[in-house]
Amino acid sequence: MRCKTVIIMFFLVFLSSFNSRVCAEDTSLRVALLPILDSLPFYFAKQTGIMKAHGVEAEALPVASALERDQLMQSGRLDGMLTEMITTASFNRSSLTIKIVRNARISYPDYPMFRILATPGSPVRSPTNLKGSPIAISKNTIIEFVTDQLLLNAGIRKEDIVKQSVPVIPERFQLLMQGRIKAATLPDPLARSAIEAGAIEIASDTSYPRCAVSVLAFTNRSVNEKTDALRRFLAAWDEAAALINRNPESARVIMLKNIPFPANIRETFKIPTFPRNGVPDNDQWDDVIKWMLAKGLIDSPPAYHDSVTDLLFSYDKTR
Repeated sequence: MRCKTVIIMFFLVFLSSFNSRVCAEDTSLRVALLPILDSLPFYFAKQTGIMKAHGVEAEALPVASALERDQLMQSGRLDGMLTEMITTASFNRSSLTIKIVRNARISYPDYPMFRILATPGSPVRSPTNLKGSPIAISKNTIIEFVTDQLLLNAGIRKEDIVKQSVPVIPERFQLLMQGRIKAATLPDPLARSAIEAGAIEIASDTSYPRCAVSVLAFTNRSVNEKTDALRRFLAAWDEAAALINRNPESARVIMLKNIPFPANIRETFKIPTFPRNGVPDNDQWDDVIKWMLAKGLIDSPPAYHDSVTDLLFSYDKTR
């Protein structure tokens, strides 16, 4: 009888241990992050203890490219990723797979995300000077989308916009600085570095901020099954964003440790403002969908409310 009791107790301890592991697995989050400025609130929250204080286990999977990130997401190894609306719509074109849960970064008046630049010494000074001139971009990406939107908003006709595919960003930067291409669209901080080295800013998304936004997108499964953990994660991200906005210099060491920066602006680059809780609006989504349809990137557009949610910006702190 005593032996039977011991066996039962052992089984209950084992079961409790197993359930604890399952719960830990169900509430942890794995997020793919590109080595770009947009990911700074995550690293700040993680390395200052904010993430831990909110009771969430979040693991960053650094990825070198959007292709690597998307492959990880397709393989089911991720809960979420730092991405943009074009990728979200692509993932959801056949079946609803992922959902945008917040803005990671948006354009502010003094802090653009993308800039169209002319080569050093160029006579080009305005978007109208770029009519018919090739602009180096990466095709079918947010870089091309922003380029089109900025030029169209500046009054340039679609047929006068000429683009040249240079998908690798560092190569695009080098070709621009060497004068081997006349113009290019680059993201900050690389665009800021180019300006410091003599490139000429022709336009930036500060003139049309609705076109520039990066987002956090999570799988529908994670949204439905890890809701509390995701709310805690977003609360930690938001607290980090608030602290960075309040004292940007407090984040410089963490930024330089986790995000590659050109040497000529490591100490002078102005750390941007980060958005607080928010998601792209319906009009921004529609802009992206219309652009993708016109380019033949999708056949049937996923609906806004199937791809974006703003219902995860609070959680029960007593739990």
